[in-house]
Parts: sequence; structure tokens; C-alpha cells
Amino acid sequence: MKLLVTNQNNSERIARFIISIFLIPAPFIYGYELFSIAQAVVGGVLLFNSISGMCAIYRIFGANTCKY
Repeated sequence: MKLLVTNQNNSERIARFIISIFLIPAPFIYGYELFSIAQAVVGGVLLFNSISGMCAIYRIFGANTCKY
């Protein structure tokens, strides 16, 4: 069983990357509050998803948006 299997298409990866770029610096802009730290964590997860092409939730439900 492979650990990091790509299950996202390129347009979805690009969208996740753009969203993560806006979410990651939230604690620096809005201060270190719980909500802004949560935004940064979500941004980090989206950045990992966009770079690796693997979404854990897609994998749990067996979804795959890649075109073969």
C-alpha cells in the first residue's frame, strides 16, 4: 500500500494552494488568537494537500478526482 497516492486533479491543487497562501499568515496579521491560529493550521493542511496531491479525506471516502 502506497502512503501518498495522488487523488486530486491539477485545478483543485492550484485552488488549494491559492487558498493556503491567504490562510497561513493569519496569525501575523490578526494576532495570535485561536481563530487565526486555526486558519493557519487549515492553510498548512491545504498547502500539504496542494504540494503532495493527496487528500486524506478523499482517501478515507475513496474519492479520486484525477483523470487517467
